[in-house]
Formats: sequence, structure tokens, C-alpha cells
Amino acid sequence: MAEAEAKVQETVDVEGKLVQYKTAEGIALLTLNDPPANTYSYEMMQELDRSILKARMDESVHVIIITGQGEKFFCAGANIQMLSSVTPEYKYYFCLHANETLSRLEQTPKLVIAAINGHCVGGGLEVAMAADLRIARRNAGKMGLPEVTLGVLPGTGGTQRLVRIVGKSRAIELMTTGELFDFEKGEELGLLNHIYEAESNDAFMQQVLTYARQFTLPNKAARAVGRIKRSVQTGAEIPFESALALERELQQQLFQSEDAREGLDAYANKRKPQFKGK
Repeated sequence: MAEAEAKVQETVDVEGKLVQYKTAEGIALLTLNDPPANTYSYEMMQELDRSILKARMDESVHVIIITGQGEKFFCAGANIQMLSSVTPEYKYYFCLHANETLSRLEQTPKLVIAAINGHCVGGGLEVAMAADLRIARRNAGKMGLPEVTLGVLPGTGGTQRLVRIVGKSRAIELMTTGELFDFEKGEELGLLNHIYEAESNDAFMQQVLTYARQFTLPNKAARAVGRIKRSVQTGAEIPFESALALERELQQQLFQSEDAREGLDAYANKRKPQFKGK
């Protein structure tokens, strides 16, 4: 990922060993860094949690990209060796924290893109489903939730997020069979927004970064993008009338912004708007 990293090296969190954090041009790149499978432990989830909060609080960041280190895996889920050696109570709190971390990612009012550069299975798919958009590199791997083969269920939001994406019947079938499937089927199911052709992971990440830049300043009103996300992610989980009230409140916040005035003025004067995120 040398070329991709060169584009996002303005800020480097040297403390992050299991999650690399880099920012540039309005984009925060979070890389799960435990190759070859990038399985997550409690320690990795703690670093991911801190990285999400760092990106949330950074006013210069408008888009978050999550990817995996190396060419083989986006993420293979939780570290099975770790889970097999700890107590049931530890496992419970580990899953609770992972759920809280992914919910924090989902509720951060900034667009989140999962750049799926390899196999995306088990908890790895659960991480990807907490993103707003998912882009995969063609022929780079498989997807699926095979936890049933271990005698457990997808316990980091998988049962709930999958059903909201593909519907009840398909979700139950996919999880009870534990099927692993290619990215083309993932796109058919609505799990993937796009599949990119790329000869290398570097080329793939360049494509994802180019795609992500359209949602940053001055190209898009980043505040509006974030509030569209929040309206959808939160509104879909509450009663319809409450969701409409949320939508109105978020719209009112945007009406009061400089970017809304800029957008309306640019439209009226037939010019391209220059958004400032204010």
C-alpha cells in the first residue's frame, strides 16, 4: 500500500500498532494491522475505538476509510485462539466492547467506507457492515458469517446488521449455512456498493481514495453528508414519526450553516459551490 499511504501521511499515530491511523485531504485511513488475517483482539478493538473517536473529533476529517493490512484479508474476525483461552465472562465483555466500538463507528456523523481488500469473514464482515459504504477489490477474497461452524452466532452485531441489509429469510439462511460467497454475490445481496478492478492492493486503495474524495471539502458539503448519514442510521431504528422529527431537526441545523447559504447562492447564480464545512 506504499502509494496509498503516501497520500495519507500528513498525520501518523505512532502509538497505534494494531490499528494504523493516517489522515490527509479530509480522509482518515484506519488500517487493521495484524497480518496475515488481521484478526481482532480486545487490544485491537481498543485501538480501533480510539481511532474512531480521534477521527470523530478531528474537524478536518470528513470521511473515514477502514481497510486491512496486506493482500489477503480485510479481516477474519475475532482471534479464535484468544477466545478459546479466556473465560466466558471475558468473552462477554469483549463482545460488549466490540459492539460499542462498531456502534460508535456507525453513529459518528461522518461517512465511513470499508475498503475490502481481501477475505471479509466472520467478525470482519461485522466490522464492514458497520460502515456506511462497502467497496471490494474483485477476486480478492470471500465474504460470509460462518460462526455457526464454531457453534456460536455472529455476536458483534452480525445478526442484526445483516438482516437489515438483506432481509430476514436471506440473513437466516446465510448465517445458518455459514456460507462463504464471492464479492459478486455480495453485491447482488446489497452487501457491497461497488467492486473495483485492480491489479494490486495499492491500485485498489488509490481507487477507493479517489472515490472518497468526492465527499470531502470543497466538493461536497461535508456537514450535510454527515447528517444524511445520521438521519438514515438513527432514523431507521426508531418509529417513523420520530424519524421525521429527527430529519427536521438535522435539516434545521443545516439551514443555519454557511454551506447551505453557499449551496443555494451557487445554484441561483449558476456556479459551482465551494463548501467550507461551516
